[in-house]
Amino acid sequence: MHVANAFQMRKMDQKTIEEFGIPGFTLMENAGRGAVRFFLSTFSDLETKKIGVMCGKGNNGGDGFVMARILAGRGVQVAVYLLCPMEDVNGDAKAHLEIMVRLNVPVYEVKDQKDLLTHKTAMGLRDIWIDAIFGTGLSNEVAGFHRTVIELINDLGKPVFSVDIPSGLHPDTGQPLGVCIKAAATATFGCLKPGLIQYPGAECAGTIGVVDIGIPPHMASECLVSCLLLTPELISGYYRQRRPDTHKGGGGHLLVVAGSRGKTGAGALCAEAAMRMGAGLVTVAVPQSVHAIMETLVKEAMTLTLPDIKDGSLSKDSPPDIIKALKGKQCLAMGPGLGSEVQSFQAVHAVIREAQVPLVLDADALNSLEGQTAILREARKDVVITPHPKEMARLSGKSVEDIQKDRVSAAESFAVKYRVHVVLKGARTVMAHPDGSVYINPTGNPCLASGGTGDVLTGMIAGLLTQGYSVKEAVHMAVYLHGAAADRLAESRGPVGVLASDIVHELPWIMKDAAYGKLDPVVFIHKDV
Repeated sequence: MHVANAFQMRKMDQKTIEEFGIPGFTLMENAGRGAVRFFLSTFSDLETKKIGVMCGKGNNGGDGFVMARILAGRGVQVAVYLLCPMEDVNGDAKAHLEIMVRLNVPVYEVKDQKDLLTHKTAMGLRDIWIDAIFGTGLSNEVAGFHRTVIELINDLGKPVFSVDIPSGLHPDTGQPLGVCIKAAATATFGCLKPGLIQYPGAECAGTIGVVDIGIPPHMASECLVSCLLLTPELISGYYRQRRPDTHKGGGGHLLVVAGSRGKTGAGALCAEAAMRMGAGLVTVAVPQSVHAIMETLVKEAMTLTLPDIKDGSLSKDSPPDIIKALKGKQCLAMGPGLGSEVQSFQAVHAVIREAQVPLVLDADALNSLEGQTAILREARKDVVITPHPKEMARLSGKSVEDIQKDRVSAAESFAVKYRVHVVLKGARTVMAHPDGSVYINPTGNPCLASGGTGDVLTGMIAGLLTQGYSVKEAVHMAVYLHGAAADRLAESRGPVGVLASDIVHELPWIMKDAAYGKLDPVVFIHKDV
């Protein structure tokens, strides 16, 4: 499912009008009608409700005029509150306003604070509000009178239905521009917007309906929309059935370099997750002094000792042993629980430069790259990095706040610059690839905010790469199914107390659903309403 930023949507609208001769008036009519369909499916007993439509003077207001007209034609008690004089409305919005007025839909001009005070009591009696103040063109912070209006609507405590995007929300980043509408549902037009599915915007958008307004399907590709939302259909389409005569060698052999004193569990979780995803063989290479502990933690995986230093961390002399161990392996996962000793970091850097298999780097392998990210360009094969926001901040030389303000751009720019595949973890994980494509994951919940779940994800990605899946396939499947397993556990067990090992044990069942096309739908998004 395509996810288009504000610039791309404007371009798609413009090309549709100019190249296909579909008037803007018609696109606005289609938008309003589609929004009404979603509105009617969202709210019930509308014959007993009073609806208020808060409209700005632009095209977003025009969509609101269409909705008001159609709802009134269905017998719904609806009134429009226009945040400017009627004569200030122009273009297609003006044409729809005039039609609505001729059909006797009540319109109240609310031009300033005085008008707002006049109508405040009546506004408080409205049961549902339709927000059509600002669309996706807004980029500056909301201030003055419009800020007061948005705050009033939020303070009324009534359900709000937003048109295209909650007014005041940045369409690309999901950050409120000072203040924004908190909607129960949003009807968005043409494509999803990044700001609707990235937090905190996702909390403001509510349930999202994607309305087909008549933009030709191929227009997204022509306008270089390279961001997509992962869907159950996409993930199930990646799945490869195994031949009946498959043996363990057919599932590939993964090498995991992980663990240090006090952190052996990370490597064990990574290894087991890889095997649960279908890797035929896994070898866990650990510092010599913790080898005996690792032997007790893994049953199905093999183990290998590596040179270490006194504190139980990896020695700088270990890379030759690791490179030798990679013979006959299809993938290397490195980093979980390695520790932050200088010699461990030196070993990681050497292996990145020399390994002849795809790499999945996590945790301390990422921490070793702080200030030395250029090493990533020296890798000989594909590299997947799986940072959480703090790790991404270290890699990028930015603050965590900067990363979280625009997660899509942060991941995309780093992936392209360093020619790596980025899995920026967190709510609505972002996956960015060297070709500039970006994917956003809809699955997952706070159950994943628990130690070890990142190690599980690393093992899942590596396990799929080991079996011969492409990097994109492995990353998308692992991230989606990791979150889906957590969703399943949260539903059956509750929102807290789920351990990383519980996620591991759920993986065969969620893989089965992927194999048979039975993954649960994305419940907060309704397509083509």
